[in-house]
Amino acid sequence: MVKKIIMKNLICSGCAGKIEKSLSNLDYINSASFNFPNQVMLIDVTDDYNEDTAIVEIKAIVDSIEENVETYSYDKRHIIETKKQVEKYYSVFIGIGIFLIGYIFDYYQIPLGFIPLYWIGYLFIAYKIMKKTYKGIKRKEIFNENLLMFIATVAAMFLQDYFEAALVIIFYSLGEYLQHKAVHRSKQEVSDLMDLKIEYANKFIDGKIVIVDPLAIKKGDVLIIKNGEKIPVDGIILKGSTSLNTSALTGEAKLTHVKTGDYVLSGNLNVGSTLELQATKEYNESTIAKIIDLIENSTNHKARTENFITKFARYYTPFVTIAALLMFLIPTILDPNPAHTSDYIYRAATFLVISCPCALVLSIPLSYFSGIGAAARQGILFKGSTYLHMITNVDSIGIDKTGTLTHGNFTVAEFTDLETLKIAASAERYSNHPIAQSIVKFYEGELYDYENVEEVAGYGLIIKSESGTTLVGNRKLLNKHNVKVVDKKSMIGSNVFISQNGTYIGKVIVRDQIKDSSMNVIRRLSRKYNITMLTGDNELIAKDVADSLGGIHFECNLLPEEKIEKFNKIETKKLKMYVGDGINDAPLLRNADIGVAMGNGSEVAIDVADVIIMNDDLSLLEKALKIARKTKIIVFENIILSLGVKFSFLILAAFGLSTMLMAIFADVGITLIAVLNSLRIIYSRGLKS
Repeated sequence: MVKKIIMKNLICSGCAGKIEKSLSNLDYINSASFNFPNQVMLIDVTDDYNEDTAIVEIKAIVDSIEENVETYSYDKRHIIETKKQVEKYYSVFIGIGIFLIGYIFDYYQIPLGFIPLYWIGYLFIAYKIMKKTYKGIKRKEIFNENLLMFIATVAAMFLQDYFEAALVIIFYSLGEYLQHKAVHRSKQEVSDLMDLKIEYANKFIDGKIVIVDPLAIKKGDVLIIKNGEKIPVDGIILKGSTSLNTSALTGEAKLTHVKTGDYVLSGNLNVGSTLELQATKEYNESTIAKIIDLIENSTNHKARTENFITKFARYYTPFVTIAALLMFLIPTILDPNPAHTSDYIYRAATFLVISCPCALVLSIPLSYFSGIGAAARQGILFKGSTYLHMITNVDSIGIDKTGTLTHGNFTVAEFTDLETLKIAASAERYSNHPIAQSIVKFYEGELYDYENVEEVAGYGLIIKSESGTTLVGNRKLLNKHNVKVVDKKSMIGSNVFISQNGTYIGKVIVRDQIKDSSMNVIRRLSRKYNITMLTGDNELIAKDVADSLGGIHFECNLLPEEKIEKFNKIETKKLKMYVGDGINDAPLLRNADIGVAMGNGSEVAIDVADVIIMNDDLSLLEKALKIARKTKIIVFENIILSLGVKFSFLILAAFGLSTMLMAIFADVGITLIAVLNSLRIIYSRGLKS
């Protein structure tokens, strides 16, 4: 069982790793993994886990490793009012003041002595680092970035490089503060982009409207949705009609008209008249809650690049520390001249300052989180950074026809006679298939009252009555029952054949229209990807659609299980992606390397797909691929920038050509640049609607 613990203000990557390790050693925790962007620690707990006592122990561990981290249960986040984090750098300012007094004494050669003032000033400036160093040593964790910084600056102080030692810690503290602000700002930007949170709901109780927390809503409650308010939970409209702005869910700023009896999703904004709504789900079960949870947990599924950086950082710091020690020992042994010893110490100290891998550990997850946030703004939900990364390695795409390439809004184009149409409509009202519903909607006369109706998936309907057996479905259904279809005329469209007691009597032809966006998007994508359309329709319909889309490859007359078989046979050198409507294509969405569901947040889509397009616009698939490519480029830019600069400065430090201030730039400065580079995904004009 997985539990979530919020650890607000934990931005130190090294500290997070140590907390993970310490928590994993507890008897009731199997493993722990920290989600940086959401500030949530995921813990896999045993049956012995007791939240009340565990939180106290977990908080004690966190406080022993890092200061000012607010630790509390994720489940209680709505009732806990956390105090606002105030960065306390009082000791740094006091230390700077004492240091300046020492400088004045030194400049004017005041006999009281300036060296003790420099050391006292240093102790104040380095107070936070020393405190963290002490905690690290107490936990027997030698390779700690704070310990490295402390050793390096103490060495500089003994070498009488007082100002350089002080400036290194001052700039390090300033960089730490700016990192905190940058990460917080990025989280806020992503949250603002999505703007999904429901703050309150109007509940109708005993003739009065009472404002309640959405979590307090129960199934069957009657809610009032006023103009300008969001629908808090999924439900059915009891009274009223209005227009809904669906942009929060779909990323598309268009209005949808709804009326009494319509089923509406939470998160949509009422921009018209007041509605009376009956809740069909509680808040945690509603569409908006599932989407928020999906986005919040999206970075838990880490891309291979993130996992590599985590492992890299684990070995990098100890390696550099040992290298710094050797950098001092080897020259000292070969050249024991005391006059050169200070130079070797300075080089090793500079080497230590450079060693922290914060730029990589912070910026890489932040890049993926920014990419996921930028996609969510447009109505594209990635279930994890692993899928954001994997989609860039796709070279073959399988795609559904109905509801994905076409509108799925069928209309009756032709029928044999009224009796045939009446039989078809009477039977199809027992089916939820879009083609069936279009026939029922088209026929306006009285219907036969059938009672014994069996629906056979992929074939059609079998009706048994006193007068015999009636078949309503595709050609396969009639062939299966040895009914010969006598019909030489072929028309483009979905053919619904009807037979009674083994005799074919006629058909109803239903047509669908290709989406305008499909025409342009598929033509562009087919230049880069091998695209195959998979459909249950006959060859005539499939060929017409495929030709209209630029002559893409297609497979037709497929039953649901045959779609999977054909998809698996598609040749690929990399990864395969399947795009479907999320309802009828659930098995294939789950089976594909990457499953992309098109649709207005259907539960099936959210459950089985890796990527969810929150409306039916295929152009968002193209946008998703673009955002993924942009994210991948920025991730590799950060890797190359961070490693390139660090290794360059390490080489300079090894030859005595780098100062400690240059080392701070290689550490803190590059981290800030990498973090700001990650935010380009959010602000990129080319990725905005």
